[in-house]
Amino acid sequence: MKRPTIADVALRAGVTKAAVSFALNDQPGVSAATRERILAIAAEVGFQPSSAARALSGGRAQALGLVIERPGRVLGVEPYFMQLISGIQSELAGQHLTLLFTLAEDHGAEISLYRGWWAQRRVDGVFLVDLEVEDPRVPVLEGLGMPAFAIGAPQAAGTLPAVAPNTSAAAETAIGHLAGLGHRRIGRVAGRAHYWHTGNRAETVAAACAQRGIELVTVSGDYSRESGARATHELLSLPVPPTAILYDNDIMAVAGLAEAQRLGVQVPGQVSIMAWDDSILCELVHPALTALRHDISGVGAAAARRLTQLAAGGPAEGFTEPAPTLMSRGSTAPVRGRG
Repeated sequence: MKRPTIADVALRAGVTKAAVSFALNDQPGVSAATRERILAIAAEVGFQPSSAARALSGGRAQALGLVIERPGRVLGVEPYFMQLISGIQSELAGQHLTLLFTLAEDHGAEISLYRGWWAQRRVDGVFLVDLEVEDPRVPVLEGLGMPAFAIGAPQAAGTLPAVAPNTSAAAETAIGHLAGLGHRRIGRVAGRAHYWHTGNRAETVAAACAQRGIELVTVSGDYSRESGARATHELLSLPVPPTAILYDNDIMAVAGLAEAQRLGVQVPGQVSIMAWDDSILCELVHPALTALRHDISGVGAAAARRLTQLAAGGPAEGFTEPAPTLMSRGSTAPVRGRG
């Protein structure tokens, strides 16, 4: 079956192709009655203008972009990004917009994608994730004039609007929970050091511990399963190991639980384990992991609403994530001899 074209619509409506283009792109140049007739005919024959043609004619691409600098094998088991994309997509679907999503091997490749997308009018704006201190992507996007909304770390986003993580509330909730169970020596398995939010968490967790007289021991990871296991082994091999460990994501926490069990360390009898991010993974292991539940899908949807406003020429203000909810499960318990 032949795909209908703009010429087919013009022929049936008895107008020029330019008039059809004006009507479909809601531009001046045709009367209200003619516009209505053209739209009705286009719907009848099943004509949909291509996003590329619409963009080149001065319209919008009807698509937003998301680039994630992670290997595919890592992203495939990363619940955070799956929840984030789900939230973004749910909002865009309601507006009949498309999410153009891909992976990049480094910042250079990511920046090249942004330049190409903007020059080719393939997207109306982009989401920026995993912001770093002095992030090289920010000045490029500012220079391009490309609408962009940063998810996380407004302090690193320059003039771009951003959603701020509620790190203080999260740290207070996590450390408050462990302190309430009597833990006075806590280990932390951190994420990638060059991410801005990793440093922010380090500061807030350290402050929450200092306020309660808790000793904090931090080991760096990179959000992967391997780094979670390695860091756990290091912490539990210390002359005086921590009685609780807080992990920067769920994957490292699940790996930490497995490593503790491999070493014969009882959870939560000898060490309590807690994840900064909650996901279904935390509920599928035994014991189930205590974690902080963030509304990641809701953040994605709210960011999508703001980016669509920005891409349409309107204002887009940043916002702060709601405070997380503590999901207390079997992996945390009072220190032996206390509580």
